[in-house]
Amino acid sequence: MSDDVAVLRAFNRRYTQHIGVLEDRFLGRGRPLAESRLLFEVGLDGSTVLELRERLSLDSGYVSRLLRSLEDTDLVTVAADPTDGRRRLVELTAAGKEEWEELDRRSDELAAGLLDPLGPTQRDRLREALGTAERLLHAATAEFVVVDPLSEEALTAMGRYLAEIADRGVGGGASLGAASDGAETMRRPDGVFVLVRSDGEVVGCGGVRPLGDGIGEVKRMWVSPAVRGTGMGRRLLDHLEAWVLRLGHDVVRLDTNGVLTQAITMYESAGYTPIERYNDNPHAERFYEKRLR
Repeated sequence: MSDDVAVLRAFNRRYTQHIGVLEDRFLGRGRPLAESRLLFEVGLDGSTVLELRERLSLDSGYVSRLLRSLEDTDLVTVAADPTDGRRRLVELTAAGKEEWEELDRRSDELAAGLLDPLGPTQRDRLREALGTAERLLHAATAEFVVVDPLSEEALTAMGRYLAEIADRGVGGGASLGAASDGAETMRRPDGVFVLVRSDGEVVGCGGVRPLGDGIGEVKRMWVSPAVRGTGMGRRLLDHLEAWVLRLGHDVVRLDTNGVLTQAITMYESAGYTPIERYNDNPHAERFYEKRLR
């Protein structure tokens, strides 16, 4: 067993013991952790069954059983979405909202109790360490999912990408175009578009499209600030390079703007070399290529 695996397992054992995961009455509320966690995730504003499944990475059968148990105790209601009959909405009842608030209060008390023996300096160290661990695990548990680049979820992610690079000065205030511009070139079977999901949230995206002559181009690559600095950008780039090979190309190209210095550093450290301009993208200033085989 490697040292990092041993450390993580030891932390898991100690933490789960002290927060009551091993008890069948989590936080003294008469139900196990799974039901309490699901109730908490429904939240005061409600949720859909699909959102709960994706956020908690649970299969549909298990979520259905947990929801039935919460319905039987009059804590939630489950009904068809009036705007989309294919979706099921989950909402807390009045009793469910009271229980949610009690769980929230007891969770705060439990966390405060764990922190009480520590001094200010120790608390600062723990807060920093746990924040780093949470961000790294957020990235480590992410999934790479192929989607239609013209789907609502994909266009939303590309919209966030365009908004962010515009905020950083790309385009000089001029329009960078719509998220859908050129998206059809990343559709299967000739191209691919990938979303990165973590805990049901989209935290990254990127696509590959063919340029001809055995060359694939990486486009619209974006990583959310929530997972930036965790190596997610490099993981996504590696994943897209694997797709370039899978689509039958030997060489990958990409373009970028000079203000995106962190992206440029990543590309160069990943083995990309500068080349002459190969397209007419008015917002691109630097052009790179990497031979994959």
